[in-house]
Amino acid sequence: MTISLRELEKATNNFDTARVIGGGGHGIVYKGIIGLKVVAIKKSRILVQREIGEFINEVVVLSQVNHRNVVKLLGCCLETEVPLLVYEFISNGTLYQHLHVEGPVSLTWTDRLRIAVEVARALSYLHSAASMPVFHRDIKSTNILLEDSLTAKVSDFGTSRYIPVDQTGVTTEVQGTKGYLDPMYHYTGRLTDKSDVFSFGVLLIELLTRKKPFVYRSEHGDNLVSHFRNLLAIGNLAGIIDAQVMEEEDGEVLEVAGVAVMCTKLSGEDRPTMREVETTLESILVKKNQVPAITTTPRRHDEDEASIQHMSIELVSIEEGLQYIMEEVNTSEASRQHTIEEEVLLSASYPR
Repeated sequence: MTISLRELEKATNNFDTARVIGGGGHGIVYKGIIGLKVVAIKKSRILVQREIGEFINEVVVLSQVNHRNVVKLLGCCLETEVPLLVYEFISNGTLYQHLHVEGPVSLTWTDRLRIAVEVARALSYLHSAASMPVFHRDIKSTNILLEDSLTAKVSDFGTSRYIPVDQTGVTTEVQGTKGYLDPMYHYTGRLTDKSDVFSFGVLLIELLTRKKPFVYRSEHGDNLVSHFRNLLAIGNLAGIIDAQVMEEEDGEVLEVAGVAVMCTKLSGEDRPTMREVETTLESILVKKNQVPAITTTPRRHDEDEASIQHMSIELVSIEEGLQYIMEEVNTSEASRQHTIEEEVLLSASYPR
């Protein structure tokens, strides 16, 4: 719906700084009340053409999207040079805030795994079930909002891109966040669905380790992804997995770690799709008896039972996949040769 500027000024007490609840690279977010409904109102920081384009892009993308794990756009105000966007209010902060609290105890391992499944569902929907495929381009823990029940909501679609159904990718100006950014997208500028898969893999590692991908460096200078892979190669994940997770897990860590490593392979062609990731993580969560054995992502009308069976055949068992990963990484470790993948993943600077 279209909302007047006067109504938004009233809702935020004329954009009082006391109403600020967050913000990022694209704008400041205010808490407001419209009618009897609490909302979040995003206002651009800078009046530049790029900001205008990103705000309009977010309106276009979110107006076409409807998923329980994607934040809902309720309306916008078109009276200002840069549109003001009005969202459902998500009351419980970001995944980053919950994960990186001070002290030894953070989100439970069960909650982390469920949140990972919910984000995977949202991305799978965006990639393959939305009216036109959407690539998010900036998946990270600060862009995952949590409700009071800790249900995940993917947010911040300012840099997202629609991709025509008949295309698998597009060359764009590189957008993303250091530590989460797909190295091949960084170097080639070619955006595909596998760029989101890489970022999601980094998010999985962050959930497992409680390490911050954009600042983490091992004692040898490795970034989080490289160090995680190296520890998996020598069978020493306990050296980096969050102690709380080690206490609470029931054998799922190695399985989830395997998914994370597959998602963060250098070549996009070697990474799974988000649909495959969603299916695999749900099977892990189902084994913990936390959710029914269902997939919530709607399928395209042209998908039939044969394609589902084909995907099932394509997905090797988790155990076989992990064995393959261990053999591959151990072989690489034994050779001690720096491959292109290692060099790229060791890079310390990926631009925002």
